[in-house]
Amino acid sequence: MGEVHLEIQLERMRRKYNVNVETEQPKIAYLETITGSGEGQGKFKKQTGGRGQFGDCWVRFKPRPRGDGYFFQNAIKGGVIPGKFIPSVDKGIQEAAQRGILAGYPLVDFVAECYDGSYHAVDSSDIAFQLAASLAFNKIMPQARPVLLEPVLEVAVTTPDEYVGDVMGDLTQRRGKVLGMEPANGRTVIRALAPESELYKYAASLRAMTQGRAFHTRAFASYEQVPELEAKKIITDRAKEKEAAHA
Repeated sequence: MGEVHLEIQLERMRRKYNVNVETEQPKIAYLETITGSGEGQGKFKKQTGGRGQFGDCWVRFKPRPRGDGYFFQNAIKGGVIPGKFIPSVDKGIQEAAQRGILAGYPLVDFVAECYDGSYHAVDSSDIAFQLAASLAFNKIMPQARPVLLEPVLEVAVTTPDEYVGDVMGDLTQRRGKVLGMEPANGRTVIRALAPESELYKYAASLRAMTQGRAFHTRAFASYEQVPELEAKKIITDRAKEKEAAHA
């Protein structure tokens, strides 16, 4: 449902049922990724009197091209980690990646290479190697220059010519990048890329800016790195949300 349709439905509820509905800005589906490499050890060891738990893995993380996803590489030689526990290392890393490292968003587009480790004939288990891999992830990923990614949308604004300057200026203020313009039946179509986070209530702003004579369409384009200052704010706000949730 678009912004205009939502506003119409909310107004209808106010008039018909005398109900005021509070709305909030939609949550943005941020992601995380890495721009550098890192490697190290994750070791989980627990002894509780009976059978213990032991898992030990050395992992190397490297970035992949945007959109290529996650890839696990088994580089173990000589059976230092038995083959039956390799999927456990993979699973532990994937589960940790879903929790991210910066702000709790899924971390994507990286290679995880397990190249060394050790095991205990009695105490090693599936869960122990999952936990060891998770510890490795949390320890190593901060070394690999993690960054936030945000969804960027392709926006097409159709506007009367007299509002072109205002529309383009507004898009620039929204961290937008104008791709080009073209005439269309006496109007101008402005094509641009803009972060989804900057387009909240854009339809209403566009109507006000053009006296209701312009409209726009949008579609997902790609994920791009969030600028440093914006990223710091997002990470701080996310931390506050978590604190409030646990208060």
